[in-house]
Amino acid sequence: MGARKHNRAVRIKEAKKSLYYAKLRNCPTSPRKMRLVADLVRGRDVEIALNILKHTPKEAAGRMYKLLLSAIANWQEKNEGLRMEDHNLYVKSVMVDSARQLKRIRPAPQGRAHRIRKRSNHITLVLGTRQEEMVETVE
Repeated sequence: MGARKHNRAVRIKEAKKSLYYAKLRNCPTSPRKMRLVADLVRGRDVEIALNILKHTPKEAAGRMYKLLLSAIANWQEKNEGLRMEDHNLYVKSVMVDSARQLKRIRPAPQGRAHRIRKRSNHITLVLGTRQEEMVETVE
């Protein structure tokens, strides 16, 4: 590996240490349905987002709820001894990308066949603290 590539890899690795995120891969829900749920919680405080997801009747909300709990656990793992309430955690970003598609065949009239695409998605949820935002704006 070249020096520039190595230095960039080290910088990326250091930046990830200060990120608090969780990923869900190959979730068997279509990306369009998951994006509707992601839009509900993007930019909200963690407590409010948990309440919204808990009371949303969509199936995708249950998966997003568990992912948010995982991201909170990752934050607590990196910040032992600190309270979540004191740091004003919020959902910084939610990215929903399409994943693999299972392709199936459904019989159609007159000997034809229609293709069915069973879609899935990847979700990346990133948490941030409001205190970091205030420090950056002051500087």
